[in-house]
Amino acid sequence: MSRIKGTVDRPRMSVHRSNRQLYVQIIDDYSGKVITGASTLSEEMKKIDASTPQERARELGKLIASKASERKITKVAFDRKKFKYHGNLKALAEGAREGGLEF
Repeated sequence: MSRIKGTVDRPRMSVHRSNRQLYVQIIDDYSGKVITGASTLSEEMKKIDASTPQERARELGKLIASKASERKITKVAFDRKKFKYHGNLKALAEGAREGGLEF
């Protein structure tokens, strides 16, 4: 179970990082359901031309922000779990902020 809890107004944006990929989900903790999600393996990301891992992470942040705005979500609680706010995770967060999400 995550230490970060989302509320009705501010759902939780959970990030998982493997050695090669990033996975992001926006989760409604009250109903226990995933509202939307994206990863660097998704079809939308395959269409985007980004050469470095940090560029891919930034584009993934913009993608999750656009998916959230389609569902009228503007504020999220950023759950980075045990991962440091550095590198790809920082680029993902900056991309999500550029896309319109507030943490």
